[in-house]
Amino acid sequence: MNMTLASLSRQTGLAVLDHLERSVRIPVVDGLQAQGDLIVIPLPVVEPSVGVWPGAVWTDVPPEGVELLRGGAGGNPHTLVADAGACRWTTGVRDLDGLAIGIFDTAAVAYLLHPEHGATGCPPGRYVVRRQRELDGTRARLVAD
Repeated sequence: MNMTLASLSRQTGLAVLDHLERSVRIPVVDGLQAQGDLIVIPLPVVEPSVGVWPGAVWTDVPPEGVELLRGGAGGNPHTLVADAGACRWTTGVRDLDGLAIGIFDTAAVAYLLHPEHGATGCPPGRYVVRRQRELDGTRARLVAD
């Protein structure tokens, strides 16, 4: 299906900002995807330093989505969206760098939606969602979006 930003916004009930073109088809990217303070990485890229804890609890991602992270100071949410029964999500993650907030496993295209950044699609696979960090002089700090 050619998902547009308008149709994904309607599905989730999340409005996107006016500067975004709503009729644009959402790209599906097979690889790394950065969106503000988050980065989505195919799990095989970061294994074995990141993985799912044994006994981790998985939650189905509903069509209206699940909020992964909200920007600093109550900002805009990063929302994972998928068709019913196609995707599941867990926060039961071990990450040697301490940046992972969760892992999702999807059998169909799943989307990451943000009101300011728009959306991108992830093809079927397993992905880790991590906070991004940036250098501030010689120190690394989390990106605040």
